[in-house]
Amino acid sequence: MTEKVQTLKASMAKRIVGKEQLIDKVIAALLAEGHVLLEDVPGVGKTSLAKALADSLSLSFARVQCTPDTTPSDITGLSIYNSKEQTFQVVPGPIVNNIVLVDELNRTSPKTQSALLEVMAENKVTIDGKELPVPSPFMVIGTQNPTEMAGTYPLPESQLDRFMMKLSVGYPNSDASVDMAKRFLEGSLHEKTTPVLTGEDIVAMRQMVKDVTIKDNLQAYAVTIVDGTRTSAEISCGASPRALLSLLRCAQALAFMAGRNYCIPEDIAEAARLTLPHRLILSTDAKISGTSKEYLLKKILEQVKCIEG
Repeated sequence: MTEKVQTLKASMAKRIVGKEQLIDKVIAALLAEGHVLLEDVPGVGKTSLAKALADSLSLSFARVQCTPDTTPSDITGLSIYNSKEQTFQVVPGPIVNNIVLVDELNRTSPKTQSALLEVMAENKVTIDGKELPVPSPFMVIGTQNPTEMAGTYPLPESQLDRFMMKLSVGYPNSDASVDMAKRFLEGSLHEKTTPVLTGEDIVAMRQMVKDVTIKDNLQAYAVTIVDGTRTSAEISCGASPRALLSLLRCAQALAFMAGRNYCIPEDIAEAARLTLPHRLILSTDAKISGTSKEYLLKKILEQVKCIEG
């Protein structure tokens, strides 16, 4: 199965230049049944990354472009009255697809943002009391501009907690920029990507990820890391139980992608770096001093040691 992971990475790399590590993280989230939030300035490839993943898989795909007037029903769907049959018919929205790109999520209102809460946690959407399951596999990729930019609504903590990872695309380095420019002038940068994996492939790999072994000492290591975020004086609200479960599943995905059926301490630590920072709420003093969430998590990882098992 690791050969299929490499095939998927190679397909995405044709469209996303110089971002191999970022591609790895997005694939890990996909295999761990998680959702991803991409935050960065406009034009660095957030949407292109999501579309490269979708185009590499033979799955249904939908894109929602969020604006201030986007309503919850624009995402979830609505009921329409059929005058001929004198009944209401449920019309599913774009969220009822395998991979859903919600572009510029923080440019729409909190009410509309909350429309994603149920479906991201429970893989179903409720429209006028009728529950509709989403297809499997299912993944939401949200993009947002930095909150310092005009016209943005910060995502609430409950919304952030639904995302397994919050990633930054970042600017490409000089070599990648040269390669990108060359491909653009040759007309090959935005060439169509053909699917290389099926939904059945993803479902099978997800099951193999769940079968990856995490020994008791590594489970305790993960719990200790999460507890460290809850007891730190510089963090007013630590990682939730959902965060712990995301950490463990992400660690399994990282081990699987490395060709192992068991986790090692490095998997737990790396999964913590990917799944915890965006879920933390800093204390007032930490905010004033300019301390970053990533720095505090780094301190916790340096203090917490894994007991050999």
